[in-house]
Amino acid sequence: MNIEKARFNMIEQQIRPWNVLDKDVLDMLIVVKRENYFPESQKSLAFFDTALPLPGGAHAMEPKLEARIVQELNLKKQESVLLVGAANGYLAALLAYKARHVTVLESSAELKDLAAQNLSKNGVANVDVIWADGPAAKHIGCYDAIVVAGALESVPDSLKKQLNVGGRMLAIVGRLPVMEAELLTRNSEAGFSTRELFETVLQPLPGAAHASHFSF
Repeated sequence: MNIEKARFNMIEQQIRPWNVLDKDVLDMLIVVKRENYFPESQKSLAFFDTALPLPGGAHAMEPKLEARIVQELNLKKQESVLLVGAANGYLAALLAYKARHVTVLESSAELKDLAAQNLSKNGVANVDVIWADGPAAKHIGCYDAIVVAGALESVPDSLKKQLNVGGRMLAIVGRLPVMEAELLTRNSEAGFSTRELFETVLQPLPGAAHASHFSF
């Protein structure tokens, strides 16, 4: 398998057609090697337009969804990011490439260890992966951007409150068969605005089936 050819085809045939046109994001996909975050048995599949299985029934997002998320957040180098859901660490690596620091919360100890090991092996030093016991985790911070790597029925206020003024949150909201990627912006201490971006489908965030009942 020609890895670089596969990467080129992924970018040109999957990611560009999904309205990912930011040159910095496209260049990043060449630098941050997606195949390095998968086991040997999956490396040849890392460039496919599919959600690959991970331990415990989890799945890594499709490459086009990861790239679109990073593009829509429009991260700056001085910004801090919260990622809820570690998967295999690749999305955290993309966010870390664009931002100052990424904090990752993961409720699965197995995925937490997998992501941390992958990030360490790839020399990504500006990410902390924290084991958080599902949606009841009490982790309060102030972030310039938040990504929820699992579908929610609605975005909880406790998560919104962790955004700095001017901060953005990208979450996939809804129930099957209709889910929408939403970009929520904190315009003031009490004011938020939401923009619908695109339709997609994502696994529910573990423990978040009833979003109105969980807090961070």
